[in-house]
Amino acid sequence: MFDYPLHLPHIKHWMRHMAAVPKGFLRYFVLELLNERPLSGSEIMSEIDRMTHGCWRPSPGSVYPLLAWLQDNGYIEEVPAQESGVKRYTLTAKGKDLLEEQRKLRAHFGMERIYPIPPFCGPRLRIPLEDTEEVHGTFRRFFRALFNLGMSLEENFSEPVLKEALNVLREAAEKLEEMEKRLRGAS
Repeated sequence: MFDYPLHLPHIKHWMRHMAAVPKGFLRYFVLELLNERPLSGSEIMSEIDRMTHGCWRPSPGSVYPLLAWLQDNGYIEEVPAQESGVKRYTLTAKGKDLLEEQRKLRAHFGMERIYPIPPFCGPRLRIPLEDTEEVHGTFRRFFRALFNLGMSLEENFSEPVLKEALNVLREAAEKLEEMEKRLRGAS
């Protein structure tokens, strides 16, 4: 439920931080990947791209500053170079503690099953090949529409439009939740 007054500063803050991949997901997944094995920044980007079947490839502008922050704060450390010029990182004990904290937070908020990729893109879902492009295209269209609406609201704020958008999103969320409940009941 929307529990604070609707006014422009909240919308500007929300839009500045809105993305198809929610804030904090990259850090969580970098920690998870580095817990498995030492990786470089480019290997992290490639691994996320591979895991999401091309639905999400974080940019160098997201990954490298995050790695620097994690290293500066003692959560990761550079491993001795096996290849000239390639920096790989691994979790420290402090990093493993942070990862465990992140896992507990995700569990507390019921986010264990939430991934940084659009649904239907995961490796376990078997959509017929002929439907794959339609699914990906629909998600791209949805995220583009949401992003563009947010940008338009930032430029020309309208409380009625914001309320209408929230109603549409709330209704869509409710319908999707109902579908998921039916599917769980069927299994």
